[in-house]
Amino acid sequence: MSRAVILVDPLPRTLDLIMEPAVRARLEALGEVIVSEDRPMSAEEVERHLPDTVLIFGQTDMPKERLERAPKLKAIINVESNFLPNIDYQACVERGIWVITPASAFAAPVAEAALAMALDLARGITAADRDFRAGTEAYGLEGNENTFRFAGAPVGLIGFGDLGQAFRDLIRPFKNKVRVFDPWLPNEIIERQDCEPATLDEVLEKSQVVCVFASVTSENEGFIGAREFARMKRGAAFLLMSRAAVVDFPAMIAAAASGHINVATDVFPEEPVAADDPIRKSPNILLSAHRTGGTRDAFYALGSMAVADAELIMKGLPPRLCRRADPATAMRMRSKPVAVS
Repeated sequence: MSRAVILVDPLPRTLDLIMEPAVRARLEALGEVIVSEDRPMSAEEVERHLPDTVLIFGQTDMPKERLERAPKLKAIINVESNFLPNIDYQACVERGIWVITPASAFAAPVAEAALAMALDLARGITAADRDFRAGTEAYGLEGNENTFRFAGAPVGLIGFGDLGQAFRDLIRPFKNKVRVFDPWLPNEIIERQDCEPATLDEVLEKSQVVCVFASVTSENEGFIGAREFARMKRGAAFLLMSRAAVVDFPAMIAAAASGHINVATDVFPEEPVAADDPIRKSPNILLSAHRTGGTRDAFYALGSMAVADAELIMKGLPPRLCRRADPATAMRMRSKPVAVS
């Protein structure tokens, strides 16, 4: 019987991080598992096993010439969660090789944290706590001078993929009017979720809360800058929940420091953030250390979704849980690889 090799090259993930023992046992039942977790798998090791490799779990470079040396390859399962420009996606389509990611495992926890942060900015919860500890608290109506009710406030979503749609579902009880800007989606998909398709300017100008869930692409790096922040309502809340590169960070910090808007961000241009980074002392910004999606259950879901789809693929069936890379969009992605799990 010929070997069925599974290369596991998951950094910055590890198998213990993303798979409970029972799930790992299911993975090992699919073939001979060869793992490199303390470093990226070396080119020599990848090349040595390519002729027998049926599955790759991880972010291994797979240009066309390397794909040609992997005649048995059925799937590349990206467990980092961003499609990176290190794979020939078109060649994979032509060969019938699935390239998938279980990134939607993070949608629910990120949406939950985004709701919490939106409520915090709207009601000034963290700011009030800081004032109280400093002995400068204000009571009653005076303490709510710069706050607003989240319930019923107009909400704008920039990006309406897994994260945006999960957030929309969470806020339904708050009866917000929701406008969506997503140039990659037809209006019909947005309208089915009881949202109004809108231009970027309409989202910025008409929303009391703006949430950014957009991925970074070759077209949108830094597309939210000083002009866009100036169009927002004074006192509005701006939440950056996807990738730092879609925003001009100095412009965002300046808009918050001026008092024009309040900001919450879970992502930063460089992570970990330097100890002396000025954002640590910038006013009107709620900071989160890229942790909103990284819950224990979400990481285990990452692994279980990946293995479940691998089992289907090994049976000759299509994956059902993970998102498939499409060459038309995957090669336009520009997200930086995750450095910390």
